Amino acid sequence: MILPDIQNTTPEFKIPIDKVGIKNLKYPIKVLDRNKGLQATIGEFNIYVDLPSRFKGTHMSRFVEVLNEFKDEIHIKNIGMILKKLKERLNAKSAHLEVFFPYFIEKKAPITNALGLMEYQAFVKASLYSKIKEGEDLILGVKVPVMTLCPCSKSISKFGAHNQRGLITIAVKFKKFIWLEELIEIAEKSASSPVYPILKRPDEKFVTEKAYENPKFVEDVARTVAEKLLSRKEIYWFSVEVENFESIHGHNAYAFLEIKRD
Repeated sequence: MILPDIQNTTPEFKIPIDKVGIKNLKYPIKVLDRNKGLQATIGEFNIYVDLPSRFKGTHMSRFVEVLNEFKDEIHIKNIGMILKKLKERLNAKSAHLEVFFPYFIEKKAPITNALGLMEYQAFVKASLYSKIKEGEDLILGVKVPVMTLCPCSKSISKFGAHNQRGLITIAVKFKKFIWLEELIEIAEKSASSPVYPILKRPDEKFVTEKAYENPKFVEDVARTVAEKLLSRKEIYWFSVEVENFESIHGHNAYAFLEIKRD
């Protein structure tokens, strides 16, 4: 039986589309782990290609088929190969892949050394273009929960100061590979205090007092992260996003910056 290929028919409106594809596909992946070599996790994929004006639609099943071809070999080192295969299979000029995944690090409490697993949300975004444009474009990023203490609250209060959970998002483009762990360390050292998976009473005391002695606005955190990233010569572009989930306000505090250098 020969079935019609509707996707290859001519559309009513001959307008090219920049990105068509699939979103929110969960798939097992392996990511590079500085201490263990590889870490198995679950990635949530968004995959797209461009669609010329002469085609009505794309072939959605081919995106999954390409991913299936790589199976356990999906990691940052072969993202370029996956994008190249997508371009070939879908006869496209550009291919784009985004994968978001939880990343776990064993982390000790600051005083008691109580050990627990800390979860971070990481992501990789990559694009491969035709020869007319630049070749491959790859962004590595991570979201890092932190604690911040308000400098204003501390300066105007007779005792205490309000603090809250914050979230630092770092995204980088690099000439030489950089570990997720390095980006996490930069974020945590830029806040009032890191967040820990397990805290006993001595640890709570330490974290509370450390944050009190190190008050930070979201603006302070964003600038501190940027200063640390600027010292890394292998990074030629980055963005920093800081959001505080305020404890005494009905809104969140937010700061964002982006820097590109030659």
